Amino acid sequence: MTSLITKDGTQIFYKEWGTGKPVVFCHGWPLCADAWDAQMLFLASHGYRCIAHDRRGHGRSDQTWDGNNMDTYADDLSELVEKLDLNDITLVGHSAGGGEVARFVGRHGTSRIARIVLLSAVTPLRLKTEANPEGTPIEVFDKTRAGVAADRSQFYIDLSLKFFGANRKDHKVTQGMRDTFWHQGIMGGLRNQYECIKAFSETDFSEDLKKFDVPTLIIHGDDDQIVPIETTSKAALKLIKNATLNIYPGGSHGLAETHKDQLNADLLSFIKS
Repeated sequence: MTSLITKDGTQIFYKEWGTGKPVVFCHGWPLCADAWDAQMLFLASHGYRCIAHDRRGHGRSDQTWDGNNMDTYADDLSELVEKLDLNDITLVGHSAGGGEVARFVGRHGTSRIARIVLLSAVTPLRLKTEANPEGTPIEVFDKTRAGVAADRSQFYIDLSLKFFGANRKDHKVTQGMRDTFWHQGIMGGLRNQYECIKAFSETDFSEDLKKFDVPTLIIHGDDDQIVPIETTSKAALKLIKNATLNIYPGGSHGLAETHKDQLNADLLSFIKS
């Protein structure tokens, strides 16, 4: 198993497929690196070196008691980039992974980054506050915490319905997609995933986004029931210089599966641009 031991002694699992210019993927909550398999297989087959890690506390990485916050996630990612000595990176983040990408830029800059993709990302801020009145009320995230703490397994089964849009008429979501979501989620640590809810919902990435100085592609479905497009990607577009927003009509939060062919083509086109 390929892994990195961070400065605080945490083992971070990662996998890499293919050779060529690097594409680094950051997964969403409560998933793991396997959420990117369709994109990694496609891009590696087209001449790219694809790398994805399991965020600490998720998947096959160590389930640490501490460090379940965006600063530490970003620092773990930086250590991985440094260990592999990656340059000219296309950095891709989905959902909470989009926050990880943003905080990485905020803390470590873009000297090794060529371009960025934010997919259904939580940036700039999910939580409703006085400064962000259109955000999601804290009670929604409290309900998520309560569901995870009470019966995490059933909560993830139920969450997969909205994640992929399987509650919409004429959907094409398979049971296999939902089962894989559950499997990836249940691999992680309860404490880690519980605390990550605060990290992805309450962290304000506005200042991080203002530091983006490389071409950025924002992708979001307009029927995302998990991370609403209006308060995230459309707001992020106003903060990032040289950014483009690509909206997938009818798209859910799980675009890497439900729209994988379209997403793969868009990623390849952006990387080549």
